[in-house]
Amino acid sequence: MAGSGWSAGVAPVRRRGPALERAILDSALDRLSTVGWNALTMEAVAAGARTGKAAVYRRWPTKTDLVAEVLRTGLPALGEIADHGSVREDLYALCVRMRDVMRSQAGTALRAVLHECDHAHAGLFREVIWKGLHEPAHEVIRELLQRGIERGDVRADATSPLLADVIPAMLMYRAKVCGSEWPDVEIAEMIDGVMVPMLRV
Repeated sequence: MAGSGWSAGVAPVRRRGPALERAILDSALDRLSTVGWNALTMEAVAAGARTGKAAVYRRWPTKTDLVAEVLRTGLPALGEIADHGSVREDLYALCVRMRDVMRSQAGTALRAVLHECDHAHAGLFREVIWKGLHEPAHEVIRELLQRGIERGDVRADATSPLLADVIPAMLMYRAKVCGSEWPDVEIAEMIDGVMVPMLRV
């Protein structure tokens, strides 16, 4: 029906509140991780959620708003890193966890956004990345270093915020500039060749 707001050929499903919002976000994540930022349309998101465009625009007035919410809610949490008995093994486990986050559907979507979005939108997404990935990673790294200091395998003065920057910076640089998918062997080389020597007692 003309002017109905429903996507062509898509039968609407009557949902409201959180159920409808979850369907829209899931559809947006699926589309974003498949076609990327540039090809993503609000019409396709609405069709995937089996709702009308108006339902999407009422909640997220722009594609940027919608994608930012998708990334904020979709990125898996890093969680805690178990004590593996040495800072080397703890940091290795953290890097594997961070790599797995970036390989998740939301991580794939995030990488698409980073590669494709223009400068006008980059600031908002940088904030999402910082709060969703880098800030939690820094907190965990600081905890692991303090654990290592207390254990005795990290030097007592290894408390500079710059040390917590090294792993996220290396992972992001190698992924974005060099296209590295961070296989286990590269994670081990980075921990053994860069981090452990910097932290050694």
